[in-house]
Amino acid sequence: MKRIENKCFDEERALYASRNLTVVNCKFDGPADGESALKESRDVEVRDSYFNLRYPFWHVEGLTVSGCELTPLCRAALWYSKNAQITDCRLHGVKALRECENVSLKNCDAVSAELGWFCRGIEVTDCAAEGEYLFLRSRELRFNRLKMKGKYSFQYIRNAVFEDCLLDTKDAFWHAENVTVRNSVVKGEYLAWYSKGLTLENCRMIGTQPFCYCEDLRLINCEMIDTDLAFERSHVHAEVTTPVISIKNPYSGRITLPSAGEVILDDENALAEIVFSGKE
Repeated sequence: MKRIENKCFDEERALYASRNLTVVNCKFDGPADGESALKESRDVEVRDSYFNLRYPFWHVEGLTVSGCELTPLCRAALWYSKNAQITDCRLHGVKALRECENVSLKNCDAVSAELGWFCRGIEVTDCAAEGEYLFLRSRELRFNRLKMKGKYSFQYIRNAVFEDCLLDTKDAFWHAENVTVRNSVVKGEYLAWYSKGLTLENCRMIGTQPFCYCEDLRLINCEMIDTDLAFERSHVHAEVTTPVISIKNPYSGRITLPSAGEVILDDENALAEIVFSGKE
């Protein structure tokens, strides 16, 4: 395996189509302002390096990146790549991950709008993420101990599991399908509208008007805080352990909870069973 160490590259396609390469303590920066440093490469390991130029990892297969900084000028860093492990990195350029397959992110800090669009087979562990429209239309996802902040996250995702996460978001999980969230906090407005097959277990949800127009929605031992106008036109089975401000027109299923400040039933199709336990 070829090894490159302590070098600086700024030209276009500096290491294009490399094979069996290790890059250590290098900088991709400089006046030539070149793009696509490692495009079309295979079996590449990059450690402790600095990326300040655009599109470094496009169409790369077999990629390991650790201890690296990808600055805000490092736009669209990983696109169309497969079988990658990204560890202990700062991903601060927009659109950092797109159209990728079989990628793990571990102990990374991502500040990136449009992170993770149209991906498949992504595992995220012990990471922080900030941005809008995170993981739009991606599938086969697993998130463990993710802390994220942003808007419009996880829209149209499919086949995903979230565990021990803190999601400070808005409009999350719209049109999501086959998603399970466990032992997590989800804070935001208008959560999970139009979702199908969404299950939340041992979770705390905070915010207005959640879970409207849902199909096959399940809440198991969940808290709902500052919640009003919940479950409108939804098909739901919910075990809620906290009072809510109001419930509006749930279509089918069963909702159990201690109490509700108001139950609005002004739609003839609102036939769900609502049971108050009286335990607060």
